[in-house]
Amino acid sequence: MPPRPPATHILFDMDGLLLNTEIIYTAVTREIVGRFGKTYDWDLKAQMIGRPALDSARFLVEQLQLPISAGQYLAERCKLSQRAFAACDALPGAERLVRHLHRHRVPMAVATSSGRDLFNLKTARHRAWFDLMDTVVCGDDPQVARGKPAPDIFIAAAARLGADPESTLVFEDSPQGLAAGLAARMRVIAVPDPNMEKSRYAGADLIIDSLPEFAPEAYGLPGISGG
Repeated sequence: MPPRPPATHILFDMDGLLLNTEIIYTAVTREIVGRFGKTYDWDLKAQMIGRPALDSARFLVEQLQLPISAGQYLAERCKLSQRAFAACDALPGAERLVRHLHRHRVPMAVATSSGRDLFNLKTARHRAWFDLMDTVVCGDDPQVARGKPAPDIFIAAAARLGADPESTLVFEDSPQGLAAGLAARMRVIAVPDPNMEKSRYAGADLIIDSLPEFAPEAYGLPGISGG
């Protein structure tokens, strides 16, 4: 195959990729389903991660046969998780990579399944570097008719950056996000949670354990000095 062009534009997922929010979702969901004598494990979470909230909720309720609706589950999850979201930490290497790319004027966007209100809550402590993004597309954006694994959110984000899919690099932590990026005809760097089977990331251009492992120069981007 002919060599692919250098990456010129970057799209980031947020939950579990830039911010350590998945640990909050896991703890809260385990608390909720535990009330009904059910268990929420990583085998189940692996099938939900990266999906739009309502899709994930419906899947959870159906799989565990919970005596509540998807809407009731989401309302309870929201109530239990709000304080933790406001205090969530950045994942290793996230701020450094974003600041590096911004310093070298590489156009960037966040493309997250979270709605705008949740995005604002989760990023409250990290506004200084999230504001370096050229645009943000949330799951409740009118241009996102379908959630991941459909490519809508990445197509919308790339369009706002004026990016060619062939030269757009996506960073994702979920198999659904990987599928969305591939469907958008973009290269995807997968950064899975340690609990996820890497076999679920077939098709990724690269699989790394954490963002500090990413070498921008391998994609024609300015290298990060100091390793």
